[in-house]
Amino acid sequence: MFRHTMLFLGYELRKLFANPVWPLFGIMQPVLYLVFFAPLLRSTVPGGKMTDVLAMFTPGSMMMIALFGSMFAGFGMINETRNGMLERLAVSQAWRPAIILGRLVKDVIVLVLQAILVIGIAALMGLRIGLTEMVLVLLLMAATGLFAASLSYGLALTLRDENGMSQLVQFFAMPLTLIAGLFLPVSLGPQWLQTLAKFNPLYYAVEAGRSLFRGDLSAGTIPVAFALFAALTALTLVWSVRSLRNLAG
Repeated sequence: MFRHTMLFLGYELRKLFANPVWPLFGIMQPVLYLVFFAPLLRSTVPGGKMTDVLAMFTPGSMMMIALFGSMFAGFGMINETRNGMLERLAVSQAWRPAIILGRLVKDVIVLVLQAILVIGIAALMGLRIGLTEMVLVLLLMAATGLFAASLSYGLALTLRDENGMSQLVQFFAMPLTLIAGLFLPVSLGPQWLQTLAKFNPLYYAVEAGRSLFRGDLSAGTIPVAFALFAALTALTLVWSVRSLRNLAG
């Protein structure tokens, strides 16, 4: 199992190294938001300190990468389904879950590297975060990305159509990010929005990230976020593996 997963991981990494431009493009939007939009939010925090603004805004930028970067991971799988490559892999002697797991591990590696770059830029702007908190933030981002990527692969294997998948992802991704308070805390909004946000898993990830950036390890949203995304990742991973088995007949 482990050997097959590592083989598929190596295959995915070689494809990534052959064309490393897309991960760089994927990080540009969050970095631009961080550099140009975050300084405009000083009036939203008491005292207007840039360190507090960054502690509030940086987790949202990281979750943007985890969600949008991973939700579009399945598009490449649709092309592999269409040309028959994925079906040939699925009926081979390889352990089928490894076909999905190798891609997921690659996605997590890319996400963590992107997150480290975002934290580095935020640190240059004045952000301060402890080592323990930073590790937990990276783990939380990885958990969010695992869920989004496994959901994307499940959708790709089920829909097998780029247009339908693109419309579905866009339809759900934008409301989820707005209701999660990605750019500004939901607590600044009306009561109905705060209530609605409690039903959005991404809200707990963003709030947990903000607590970690403030150094508040006792925040209740931290264990809730990890538990939620562990459960969601397990569900979507099972769905994507079953969809792959259906493809193989």
